[in-house]
Amino acid sequence: MQGLKIDDITEIIIGSALKIHKDIGPGLFESVYEFILEKELQKQNLQVDRQKNITFRYEDTILENAFRVDLLVENRIIVEVKSVENILPIHAKQTLTYLRLMNLRYGLLINFNEKLLKNGITRLVNGY
Repeated sequence: MQGLKIDDITEIIIGSALKIHKDIGPGLFESVYEFILEKELQKQNLQVDRQKNITFRYEDTILENAFRVDLLVENRIIVEVKSVENILPIHAKQTLTYLRLMNLRYGLLINFNEKLLKNGITRLVNGY
């Protein structure tokens, strides 16, 4: 959606995640939350790519389909969806690496396996 600020997009993503969590609760596979979140964001007229393959260059080598991001929203925000007992430091590091390799600044790590979803939302900013 043209003209939306990062904070506006992030608010829509978090609001949609909260709605999903309220409606179906924790305990399902990550792929279920990822699919439903994609549909909810599309209902909000956001452009969403799910399981987007990313190619990047390292020195003189191009690595095709080197990794996949769960959701890429408006080509500006990476959303990594989890449904795990605990978010580990590696989850945030992985998302930050994705941001760096894609030259993006903002990401969200959302763990739907929380009693209160607000405890499972981590905002990440590349460069901080």
